[in-house]
Amino acid sequence: MLPFKTALLLLCAGSLFAQETRNPRTSPADVAAGAKTFHSHCSPCHGYQGDGGRGPNLAAGRFYHGSSDADLLKNISEGIPGTEMPGLFYNEDRVWQLVAFIRSLSANAAKSSGDATAGATLFRSQGCAGCHRIRGEGGAIGPDLTSVGAARSLDNLKQSVVAPDAEVQPSYWTVRFEDASGKAVQGFLLNEDTYTVQLLDPAARLHSYDKASIKNYAIDKRSTMPSYRDKLSPRQLDDLLAYLSAQRPQ
Repeated sequence: MLPFKTALLLLCAGSLFAQETRNPRTSPADVAAGAKTFHSHCSPCHGYQGDGGRGPNLAAGRFYHGSSDADLLKNISEGIPGTEMPGLFYNEDRVWQLVAFIRSLSANAAKSSGDATAGATLFRSQGCAGCHRIRGEGGAIGPDLTSVGAARSLDNLKQSVVAPDAEVQPSYWTVRFEDASGKAVQGFLLNEDTYTVQLLDPAARLHSYDKASIKNYAIDKRSTMPSYRDKLSPRQLDDLLAYLSAQRPQ
């Protein structure tokens, strides 16, 4: 084990390196090259413009696993343990170009103009809390929104509210069929193989069925969430989006 003073010096040196290291590849040509790499390798998870999807929103300029240039280089190159983020085995210059492109996204990121306090009231009065949970309160049928503001851009959140069918993750596809007794069954598709299907019912309970014993099996890839396009005024929509955008890790 290293002596305490030696370990402290190494820690301080590492912190100083992270603070002082700056991206050497920031020209417009580098940003353009980084965009090409991002669109081909990163956008399936983070969205074409980095505004979130399966992976978090990168366009807001907030990074929760280190925000220095050196941190971003490390996270892209080595991945982030405990998350779905893998390491990308590119040469350092190409990763620096990716960092330059990611930095450029926040310059044009949309900012909310709504009232988050009014949005919190709308979240409850419009029934959102019946399906969605925030910090342990609410339903569990829909995605947990505790940190949705960090994971989704404002445009992405708006699409989810007014056009929920535009992008539906497979874990929220709905499966419908009749079981062996003829009873109608419906739930979220969890897993499926040649012989069985597993689903979560509206109360988040797990069920498994033999395919040989069911009939009229169908998968609906549309969202179970209704569109609020015609249910909210423009001001109300802005307020709700401001509230959702404010939900970030504490």
